[in-house]
Amino acid sequence: MSTYVILYETPTYGARHFSLSCWNSFKKVKIPLKEPKWIDELHQKQPLNDLDAVILAMNSATASKMVFERHVGSSRPFTKFSIICMLIALGLVWQLLAVSMASLSTIFYIFLQFLHSLLGFGSQSWIYTTSKRLFNTAWINIQIRCGQILFWPILLQDNDSRSQSCVEYAEKAALRKHSMWSSLAVDLLLGNLIGFSLLFNAESVCLWVSDFANDTTNELLRTGCVWLMGVPAGFKLNTELAGVLGMISLNAIQIWSTLWFFVDSLLVYLVKGLAILGILFGMTVPAALVRDMILVVTLHVSTLHWMISLLYSQQIQALAALWRLFRGRKCNPLRQRLDSYEYTVKQHIVGSLLFTPLLLLLPTTSVFYLFFTMMNTSISLICMLIEVIISIIHATPYIKIVLWLVRRRRFPAGIWFEIVTCHSNSVNSPEIVSLDKIISPSKNSLHQENITGRSHVLVSILQSNFFTIGQIVIPHYRKVFTRVSRSYFARSAYGVLTGKRISSTLGTKLPSTMPWMFIPYKEYWCLCRNSILACMLECDCHLFQ
Repeated sequence: MSTYVILYETPTYGARHFSLSCWNSFKKVKIPLKEPKWIDELHQKQPLNDLDAVILAMNSATASKMVFERHVGSSRPFTKFSIICMLIALGLVWQLLAVSMASLSTIFYIFLQFLHSLLGFGSQSWIYTTSKRLFNTAWINIQIRCGQILFWPILLQDNDSRSQSCVEYAEKAALRKHSMWSSLAVDLLLGNLIGFSLLFNAESVCLWVSDFANDTTNELLRTGCVWLMGVPAGFKLNTELAGVLGMISLNAIQIWSTLWFFVDSLLVYLVKGLAILGILFGMTVPAALVRDMILVVTLHVSTLHWMISLLYSQQIQALAALWRLFRGRKCNPLRQRLDSYEYTVKQHIVGSLLFTPLLLLLPTTSVFYLFFTMMNTSISLICMLIEVIISIIHATPYIKIVLWLVRRRRFPAGIWFEIVTCHSNSVNSPEIVSLDKIISPSKNSLHQENITGRSHVLVSILQSNFFTIGQIVIPHYRKVFTRVSRSYFARSAYGVLTGKRISSTLGTKLPSTMPWMFIPYKEYWCLCRNSILACMLECDCHLFQ
């Protein structure tokens, strides 16, 4: 006769619980078409205990006990009286905090409703449509931030009755409930730090931006175009074509410099506006606006790159078509292949006359195309970096990171048994054994026990593995890049060689926008206050349990 004694700590919300599988497991198992032989052998074996049901019962026992004690009451009047006194002492502070937060949120709610009604009058104008296209990233982030500010008291409400039945469900529901406002709080904190820094150093920032723009224009663009019009790196280019492309580029740069002279006087107000946006809406909104503004102020570089890339791609396509003519091949776009074709003598003569000048002019076009591709790619990489930073700020699970640093036991990842004592083998030192050996002992050992008639007592402690910080954060970051194709860089490199434009965005995933909400101001204030008080009451219940 064998007796197994398993000791475990009681699962408690906010402290510990048990879990068999990973929370952030999103991989789907593909079922094969034909079942292998080991599946039939597995069905013939004796089934193991249903550990999922056991773990669920363990996690639900304490939750049921807490609900029962909450309705029946505790049998220790002195302890209950001391807890009530402490709650009354903290009640006034929490009431003041709830009223302050609700009032601040209501003021912001009124301000957002006023802006929404103001923008509603000009939604059909061409200025509104053009600005929405130019500042698309900033517009999307403003919608995300406004939706989070409007809906945070609703999402903070605890309406999930299923989470009260199990500690594991309660943990997951709490993480979902507090994830949005924690992201909003961190974003606002970063926005306030950067915003006040910009406000106090607005003139220094404007001076640095002006110097950087002038140095980029004079030392890089103009000097580069003049260098390409001469003999760059010892290459002998076509003087006439290089002069035409260089003059067009210099004229575009001069027009941009003239416009920048008028914008330079308004740069201080622009920096202060970005600082105010950071203070009110968080870091992501001014960062998105900076990304869109970079694309707007470098429009002359993008235009020149588009013009020269169009010339370069047409020249490459013409040379490829003429080369197929000489080989006696013809492109079949329907079947996507090259077919044999007999060209006439006149076609060969015209092709020879066109092929020679196009081939000799290709180095001149390639040099200008390479220069402006490097400039445009640098701008695109800066925009992609800002886009990735914005997506990471939105996707980072701040509440999980804080809870992991404070109480790592709230993130279990599987169980294991630590053997404390085993009377049959006289094992006094703790050791770790696999789960299969404990749950399903071999038939030989059971047969030997029946023959000898000895009783075995095995005492073990149920332990848990815990997630690392990387296992918690990486699945959230993986979601950010789900829309980014794995062949993005390969396609970009192929596009550079063939003269196609490179996209300035990666297409990272952002939080979904929420519909606009309007409720009376008084009801919104009560909703904010009740949400904060309910959240604080929940914290107190778990603090003094």
